[in-house]
Amino acid sequence: MQHPPPPDLNTAQPNRRQWLQGLGALGLAAQLGSDAHAQSLQMAPWPVSEQLFGLGVASGEPDASSVVLWTRLLPSTTAPLLRPQAVHWELAHDAQFQQILRRGEALATPEGGHSVHALAQGLDADRWYYYRFHCQGQTSATGRTRTAPAAGAAVAQLRLVFASCQRWEHGYYAAWRHARADDPDLVVFLGDYIYEYASPQSPGKQKNNQLARLQPLAHAVSLQDYRDRYALHKSDPDLQAMHAHCPWLVTWDDHEVEDNYVSHYGVGKVQTFVAKRMAAYQAFYENMPLRASVAYKQAGLRMPAAGTPLYRQQSWGALADLWVLDARQYRDAQACRAATEKSPASVKAVDCADLARNSRSFLGWEQERWLAAQLASNSAAQPESRRWSVICQQTLFAARAFPNGRTSADTWDGYPAARQRLLRAIGEAQLRNTVLLGGDIHQNYVCRIQDPEGDHPQRVLASEFCGTSISSHSGTTQARVDAIVARNPHVLMARCDERGYGLCDISPKLWTTHLRVVDQPQYANSSAHSLARFVVEDQVAGPQWA
Repeated sequence: MQHPPPPDLNTAQPNRRQWLQGLGALGLAAQLGSDAHAQSLQMAPWPVSEQLFGLGVASGEPDASSVVLWTRLLPSTTAPLLRPQAVHWELAHDAQFQQILRRGEALATPEGGHSVHALAQGLDADRWYYYRFHCQGQTSATGRTRTAPAAGAAVAQLRLVFASCQRWEHGYYAAWRHARADDPDLVVFLGDYIYEYASPQSPGKQKNNQLARLQPLAHAVSLQDYRDRYALHKSDPDLQAMHAHCPWLVTWDDHEVEDNYVSHYGVGKVQTFVAKRMAAYQAFYENMPLRASVAYKQAGLRMPAAGTPLYRQQSWGALADLWVLDARQYRDAQACRAATEKSPASVKAVDCADLARNSRSFLGWEQERWLAAQLASNSAAQPESRRWSVICQQTLFAARAFPNGRTSADTWDGYPAARQRLLRAIGEAQLRNTVLLGGDIHQNYVCRIQDPEGDHPQRVLASEFCGTSISSHSGTTQARVDAIVARNPHVLMARCDERGYGLCDISPKLWTTHLRVVDQPQYANSSAHSLARFVVEDQVAGPQWA
């Protein structure tokens, strides 16, 4: 299907002055120059913004007849928004809103972080639309969104971007500008939308950490802290423009709460951590275009009930099923992790019997069973099965043998029995084509997924594309990565030096992944290029260089 033109950038994103003013409304502005490393990265005071819609618009989770629309009002000194605000939304066939199809109203309340979630329903399948919001005489940027194809409908192509990990200080979001130019139907975001850290205060630490920009927020612990962190990230013009360009599917990883947390395991007292997690979860649901957020607001709740599943299934006609997973909320603790302490980065199997324990789950047992049943329902033997089975999860799935003999504790390597169960479920489902997408490790990995414990250990079951970060540093060197690749022949490529995203073109006969990377992530105007290209042929498991 041919894409309609995107909204005018003059209305889809703020200019530089407006952006900095918007930051000033929350006390978030930093001094930003054209060459961040040629100047001291100092904070600067900025006037309070008068932009009510200074955080942009977004849409997400489309099905064949509906899509979620999102915005968030920005308080200012002239409009503190102490009371609920009526926000009106419109959805039209055209960017000029001459053919308005749907209208509605939603309340933005202080208790809900002034967020707005609306479900536009009764739409045509496989069609693009435009939307916007109105409040207090102001109008938001125009967003463009779409519905999914109808169930079972023939689909010639799906273009999606997958991405993760966008720490503010580590770089600008030039990757999003280039992803927008690639004009995807859908963005799949795999976690670490925000980071909870404060910026280093000393110039020495700022230099050692190779920061591109600074932010003045304290380490996040409270609901307002997390709300401010989302406001900071969403103030970026390139991220705003990407949200306004097409619908997103989002999930979380650890930094939406705390580094390497799982379930109720965090650093410090359990009761204190659980309260922090609850605050972080509420801020996530407020700031993401999720159907669950529409549902809890309709029920009069401040956030979904504890334990509400974030994992879900997204169909795209007869072409693809995408399963978006949650690898944090229900996971068992990392192997040999002491309660109230941070997880070890790695462990030695000989010193950690916990590593091999069969009862430990990476996804949680209920989600494991749900995913296995979903995979089985898409068996190639089923006449209504979709061509591509896409598992969208947070981190690297493929096994890695490290030269030092240690095992990564926070990836699937740290949960070998759970990984084996998923491998078995994939094999038993007899899917036509299986692809896993991941993030988290800030490196590009392309892997053949095999089942070393199965009847045919050399048989390739699936293809994996684990993407690098939008901006976050990798924390390793290419020499170390090369040493890992040398010991793991199922890894076709691994790179740690680049920042970027994955671009996937999916047709009934061929899956093509372009690993897109920015040339200078410390600059907002960086160029980009394709690092590598891989294809997966229909019914031929495993990626191939192209």
